[in-house]
Amino acid sequence: MNQDLRIDLGERSYAICIGSGLLGQASTWAGLPTSAQALLVSNTTVAPLYADAVARALAPLHTEVLRLELPDGEAHKNWESLQTLFDTLLAKGCDRNTVLYALGGGVVGDMVGFAAACYMRGVPFVQIPTTLLAQVDSSVGGKTAINHPLGKNMIGAFYQPRRVICDLDTLKTLPDREWSAGLAEVIKYGPIADLTFLDWIESNIDALMRRDTQAVAHAVHRSCAIKAEVVGQDERESNLRAILNFGHTFGHAIEAGLGFGTWLHGEAVGCGMVMASELSCRLELVERPFVERLTRLIAKAGLPIRGPRLGAHDYLAHMRVDKKAQAGQIRFVLIDGPGRAVVRGADDSLVSDVIEACCA
Repeated sequence: MNQDLRIDLGERSYAICIGSGLLGQASTWAGLPTSAQALLVSNTTVAPLYADAVARALAPLHTEVLRLELPDGEAHKNWESLQTLFDTLLAKGCDRNTVLYALGGGVVGDMVGFAAACYMRGVPFVQIPTTLLAQVDSSVGGKTAINHPLGKNMIGAFYQPRRVICDLDTLKTLPDREWSAGLAEVIKYGPIADLTFLDWIESNIDALMRRDTQAVAHAVHRSCAIKAEVVGQDERESNLRAILNFGHTFGHAIEAGLGFGTWLHGEAVGCGMVMASELSCRLELVERPFVERLTRLIAKAGLPIRGPRLGAHDYLAHMRVDKKAQAGQIRFVLIDGPGRAVVRGADDSLVSDVIEACCA
């Protein structure tokens, strides 16, 4: 059963389509922009699985559906891949009516969205996320970016897609490690916004690990609903939307410190949530049993709960270039009681103690 949501952003509003078999349903694509050319961008892992089906579905909308396969992985979310995308658009004579389609995980979605925001000062694009992490988080809300060696997602733009198409069938081919990484972004919504959803995740974690159809459908729908509500209130992350970065300040430091792609984004976020909840506890915002509860759940999802020993100095250096930092002051998303989040700073000495306590 298909379950559509809507992000309410005035003239930039759009639907999030969630269901099984969506790629092959004509109704999925109805109402999207038509144009002479479209560019379907994927990666070398996903394209062989789903690009043909998507291209067939797009044929009624576009005279020509061009294709581009990028290298797979976070290590390729960079200027070189973005330049390849622009080279293709220009070499094929694509104009400002050309529609870009992002078929893949968060890396493809972020890069295609950023390219769409920049090419000829903005062309339409559609998100077709094929990973759990992308379906519940990165494809929704219009954050687009590439990485810089000094920081994750530091170069980008807020640019909304015309539609997000979450075909749950594409999750069946996801490797186990990627599946667990996606569960990190599902879990994060409970502590920051919906304690009832956290209770549900705990009760259904075994079903989620088995990829039970009904459990997965509910997890994706509820995650997207929470994110849609937050983005609808704060599109450009001036205040409320920052809570969606729970675990990400520590997590981004892990990714940058190890080298992008060594840990998956969701693995770093899972560990980052443990560290952020520990910091919350030491600031007396949440009780120790809640930290232990969340840590157990993250471990059951197959995620790391101990950070790499990069050293507190390196962690702090990477966190100072986090997008939430202000005037060099690191700001963290912390749990201000179960189901609530707050964004605030903390003394470097306390953060260093947390890092030492939480690292392997």
